[in-house]
Amino acid sequence: MKRTAVLVAVLALVGVMTWSVWPSGPEVSGLHQRITVVDGPADDQRVELDTTFFAPPGGGKAPAVLVAHGFGGSKLSVREEAVRLAEAGYAVLTWSARGFGRSTGEIALNSADYEVKDVKQLIDWLAKRPEVRLDASGDPRVGITGGSYGGSIALMTAAHDPRVDAIVPQITWSDLADALFPDATGKGPENGVFKRMWAGIFFGRGGGGAPQGLEALNRQPEALTAEQARCGRFLPAICEVYQEVAKTGRATPEAVALLSRSSPVAVAGRIKAPTLLVQGQRDSLFPLEHADANARAIAAAGTPVSLAWFDGGHDGGNGEVDWLHEQTTAWFAHHLKDEPASVSAFTVTRDGGRDPGTRQRIRMHPEAAAYPGLSGTDVTTVTLGGPEQNIVNPPGGSPASISTVPGVSGLLGGQGNVSVSLDMPGQSAAFESPPLTAPLQLTGSATAKIRVYGSGEVTLFAKLFDVADSLQPPVLPAGLVSPLRVTVPDGAESVEVDVKLPVVDHRFAVGHRLRLVVATTDMGFATPAEPSSYRIGLASPALAVPTVATLAAPVTGIAWWVWAMPLAAIVVAAVLLATGRRRTATPSTGAPSTATPDEPVAPLEISGLTKAYRNGELAVDGLSFRVEQGEVLGLLGPNGAGKTTTMRMMLGLIRPDDGQIRIFGETVTPGAPVLSRLGAFVEGPGFLPHLSGRDNLHLYWAATGRPAADARFDEALAIAGLGKALDRAVRTYSQGMRQRLAIAQAMLGMPDLLVLDEPTNGLDPPQIREMREVLKRYARDGRTVIVSSHLLAEVEQTCTHVVVMHRGKLVSTGPVSALLGSAATNGQGNGQGNGHGNGQGSRLEDVFLDLIGDKA
Repeated sequence: MKRTAVLVAVLALVGVMTWSVWPSGPEVSGLHQRITVVDGPADDQRVELDTTFFAPPGGGKAPAVLVAHGFGGSKLSVREEAVRLAEAGYAVLTWSARGFGRSTGEIALNSADYEVKDVKQLIDWLAKRPEVRLDASGDPRVGITGGSYGGSIALMTAAHDPRVDAIVPQITWSDLADALFPDATGKGPENGVFKRMWAGIFFGRGGGGAPQGLEALNRQPEALTAEQARCGRFLPAICEVYQEVAKTGRATPEAVALLSRSSPVAVAGRIKAPTLLVQGQRDSLFPLEHADANARAIAAAGTPVSLAWFDGGHDGGNGEVDWLHEQTTAWFAHHLKDEPASVSAFTVTRDGGRDPGTRQRIRMHPEAAAYPGLSGTDVTTVTLGGPEQNIVNPPGGSPASISTVPGVSGLLGGQGNVSVSLDMPGQSAAFESPPLTAPLQLTGSATAKIRVYGSGEVTLFAKLFDVADSLQPPVLPAGLVSPLRVTVPDGAESVEVDVKLPVVDHRFAVGHRLRLVVATTDMGFATPAEPSSYRIGLASPALAVPTVATLAAPVTGIAWWVWAMPLAAIVVAAVLLATGRRRTATPSTGAPSTATPDEPVAPLEISGLTKAYRNGELAVDGLSFRVEQGEVLGLLGPNGAGKTTTMRMMLGLIRPDDGQIRIFGETVTPGAPVLSRLGAFVEGPGFLPHLSGRDNLHLYWAATGRPAADARFDEALAIAGLGKALDRAVRTYSQGMRQRLAIAQAMLGMPDLLVLDEPTNGLDPPQIREMREVLKRYARDGRTVIVSSHLLAEVEQTCTHVVVMHRGKLVSTGPVSALLGSAATNGQGNGQGNGHGNGQGSRLEDVFLDLIGDKA
């Protein structure tokens, strides 16, 4: 069991969780080649690197990208990601670093004298390839990406080779000494606490004979000499330093100097290549502050730098493989291909709850135009309370508290950015805030002041918990702790300590409390073997919590369940409260609303709406239309027409590049109050099967936090028409009944604007007919419904108006009857009445195909 856990941890370190699930394209093939390089301080060591080159499948010249593997891996670890980049139009080179896989040489931890020299010679090799695009100076246009160990070599090479044009380092370190000997008091690694478990995994992964990484899984283990078993493929100097610190648990000056030579932060000021730093929120090996340190050093030199905090890292998490690939390719497209694409200065992955249909977690990516650093843009002070408390360090430091089990915490129950944790009785002091009266989004490093009573040197671990109530265990965001080593001066009773708590992005809900815990032990770290006791108190009750206003989640104006919808299936729903006369819609010219004070403003008016993908292609191109009160509008278009992007902009989830969306005359922006008048429905809703339909709806409404009187249950349920079935368990419902219950859920509160995405998807004809009547009943009193559907015949019978989109542009808009009548007059009809009372000679399907046929 122990060996299995270590193997899983190592795979996480290598970056398999981040890199190994991308699909490869059949058109890309690799050229395997051994490239000889010369390195060492005196350039007297010859090393053979095992490489694979992937030419872009389209031929011609392309920018080059080097993809570096993680520690313990090889070129095989990143093959699929390399293929995906080649399919995106890059010439890609992968290699096994010296000391790994089938490459020769010894591991030097990305030293400038060894690994960096190797990569510079790989760039020389790329410059001679006919597939690689050259700059005017004759240098290759080249980028580097990689995770963990591979991210470090991207930074180190960019600092030493000006030919590197762009880099995307992921989940890597800034200062390797600080990573292995962290100290939350800011006194540096010499005063740090040894990260024993991670160090054992990190150095132990270089401690076997060749091959390393995934290749080892397919080969018989080789017999090792005593020296190989002791030092593996590390340089002897590195081996000796590790052996010493592993025995003492203290960073020697020699260890700090050696690890600093492999630390990007020392040379990051030389980097001129635009840098996208991607760091995992679930990472106790290289936490978020390492990306911050690298970013500050690179930005100080005037180099463009962006940061992304994603749901992943060495401790697990989702990994967000596709999203990371999009960010990486967008960065390279802009800086290597000169395409008009961009990545925000700061992006954070946040938990958007669960998709009601699939029950899968939803991830949102709020962005900021500037990186705020770890102190945020604002600081909220939370008052902590609690008496001074006595705590002990047990003999041998065992049993120890648990915060994160390196590499495998995700397997122990961690979800999103939280983790399982356990504090031993008598080993920790806790200080707690009153229940919050407003939500609090911590983004950065909170700080506290504590007082430590005792004598001599004291090792402690500080952490900040999210406490809901006595029925739920407290949550430790990201499973992270801040180790600190303090010394009580001779003759003094105590010492005051400023503590920097772990860098996290975490939302504390209303009614929750913040709990500061200071413990004497942690499983992941080396702690004193001698038993001792201390007293811990608050030097100040103030806990400083950094926030970033530009990243604040939209909590006003739109219900939480709308923001929890998956982006691929998101639908905005809106119904206008009937307060005025109905007008017939006419094709919009994109002009502002012309409603007079005596006229009701339109429920929805879109003018000149434009949104481009990162590659510059227009997803929505100058779109303009207007929806009037009481209409049931069908939003039509083939796949890729821009319907989903338009709906996302309607919800305020993404900002348009140009143009405007008005709901009831108010411009839509993220979190705009007018968005509270929207209701939405996503196909495949999730209900608790053992509860009745009525109980499900009451439970749902209670979760929104709004008064029960505002729900207007009777009106929504009457429209759904479920009758006595409301009191039956949902597991007994047909698909049509579930869909109608979901519609009723979207109608709770009778929102003014209802937008539905494929509400009849998966229904049989009788159920479709039932759903049609539901929508008509809802709009009967003057409300407005927008429906996106592929069932054109159903749209023809349900909708009063349509908007047809193709390739982001408006193709046609107007009443269904006028559109069909115009087509019949122009001879486009098929001569067959639709049999549903519209009296026209054309079916909507024929008109739709005619409208887009010559544009497909």
